[in-house]
Amino acid sequence: MIDYLTQPTPFLFFTGKGGVGKTSSACAAALQLARAGKRVLIVSTDPASNLDAVLGTELLATPTPIAGAPNLFGLNIDPEEAARAYRERVVGPYRGVLPDSAVASIEEQLSGACTVEVAAFDEFTGLMSEAETLDAFDHIIFDTAPTGHTLRLLQLPAAWTSFIETNERGASCLGPLSGLKNQQERYAQALSALSDARRTTLVLVARPERSALAEAERTRVELEKQGVTNQFLLINGVFHASGRGDTLALRLEADGQAALDAMAPGLRALASYEVPLKPHNLVGLDALASFFSQAAFHGPTSVQERPRTVLADVAPLSALADDVAAAGHGLVMFMGKGGVGKTTMAAALAVELASRGLAVHLTTTDPAAHLEGTLPEQVPNLRVSRIDPVAETEAYRARVVERSRATLADDALALLEEDLRSPCTEEVAVFHAFSRVVFSSRREIVVMDTAPTGHTLLLLDAAGSYHREAMRQAGNSGLHLGTPLMRLQSASETRVVLVTLAETTPVQEAAQLQEDLRRAEIEPYGWVINRSLAATSTTDPLLRARAAAELGEMRAVVERHAKRVFVVPWSADEPTGSGALRRLMTPASGALARSRAEPTTQGGHALEGTPGHE
Repeated sequence: MIDYLTQPTPFLFFTGKGGVGKTSSACAAALQLARAGKRVLIVSTDPASNLDAVLGTELLATPTPIAGAPNLFGLNIDPEEAARAYRERVVGPYRGVLPDSAVASIEEQLSGACTVEVAAFDEFTGLMSEAETLDAFDHIIFDTAPTGHTLRLLQLPAAWTSFIETNERGASCLGPLSGLKNQQERYAQALSALSDARRTTLVLVARPERSALAEAERTRVELEKQGVTNQFLLINGVFHASGRGDTLALRLEADGQAALDAMAPGLRALASYEVPLKPHNLVGLDALASFFSQAAFHGPTSVQERPRTVLADVAPLSALADDVAAAGHGLVMFMGKGGVGKTTMAAALAVELASRGLAVHLTTTDPAAHLEGTLPEQVPNLRVSRIDPVAETEAYRARVVERSRATLADDALALLEEDLRSPCTEEVAVFHAFSRVVFSSRREIVVMDTAPTGHTLLLLDAAGSYHREAMRQAGNSGLHLGTPLMRLQSASETRVVLVTLAETTPVQEAAQLQEDLRRAEIEPYGWVINRSLAATSTTDPLLRARAAAELGEMRAVVERHAKRVFVVPWSADEPTGSGALRRLMTPASGALARSRAEPTTQGGHALEGTPGHE
């Protein structure tokens, strides 16, 4: 039995690189504890939560009983609702006391994406400190956002406590500082709980992949510095081939073992547990109940395969490169849930365009950027950069202070420098850097690897806030303004590509992201279904079972969601380096064609056209 389930602490955090299985791991642990008689609350701190889909219950912003699981409750921290409540707590006391113009000014200060993030953080700390919640549950499990966002979330208690203690002005980019000071005791309690090994366990979730394990090690080190020392390593999706005749299966097994063998010493020293790769999607209570099982998969040993697929009207990834190359400039943004392969797709397109002699700028907005590992070498015609939140914040502070030095008195300059120390300054600085990159696409090809969905939506929200304020200030002045949002809305200037896996949760999240983008009048160019086993000719029983499970999701993408679809098969070659990345762009690797066919039988189960190589 796993240590953190036999002797669980009151708080358990599940974190890791996108796509490693944090939500399924956290839900499986919550279900097991609940079935052992403990009252458990599972909370998502991810702005793009999918707890509802995994648990099969529509969750609210208050503890909601999970159908079919006595003692288990779920809660989604709704960032927008939290922000509305936070704004009212701050602004409410001033209504009828200050002039309407002053109240309006405070509300304007509280309209940015930073307020959304801090309000969600405020809800998170409340769950760790409010006596009513702590008395109601034996354990609170946090299913967190992908690592970069989580590191910021867990570092905020210390950052805000320090800022509140040293700020003398009584205001911040979040309006009157009293809105934060009122919560200072709550923040201190949360910080104390995080650093208490008797109260908090951090479960680092990874897969047997070098990038996922490297991210787990980075998180281990960063959070250990914050005093979070009670850490556990959960390695999800460990695969063992059923025989020696499938090249893809053997390569997956060998690559996984090599990644585990190369694990950092600090990570290896942690208590750990390996979870075998499952043949099915981990959605619903029955699937979650089998999550920790070590039982081997006993599926069909033979496969009757026909080279058919369920997809139609699909283009190779090279068609996207053709479209971008014809324009000669523009922005291509790859978006999606963490772990679906946005970085790989962005790097593959950039390398392909550069190989055609075009000048390309490949960049990322992801706080936990992985571009260096995906493309470790220099490529002619290709410039690679990263929007580094720390570096951008320092540069932004320096620019603002230097620009104001000649016009502000010493005391006013000191107040400005104090305000710029607020953690919210990072939001403004990153948005400024993002805007520069967006506008640079007027004269060059820019390929952008974005952060996982929730973080990207906050960035786009900042673009929307800036756009509305710019339009308001322009008024009827006759000025012709161009904002980042306007460029993102232009189909001739920006191509937004959604990346997903042929699995229930990533497809649902991509569909929700598409709706969010459309509300901002941004129409996605197309979808990429990445790492598809259904697009390979594997004969391994477990991999074939997973391939069969993909078909329904692939059909949903083609028929209900996407205008254009690209499918990239699961490759036995690790997609790192320019050569491997370019191979993803070729028609043989990048696209499938559908032929309508009668069901094909595999192990007694009917499939809607068993896939193979075309």
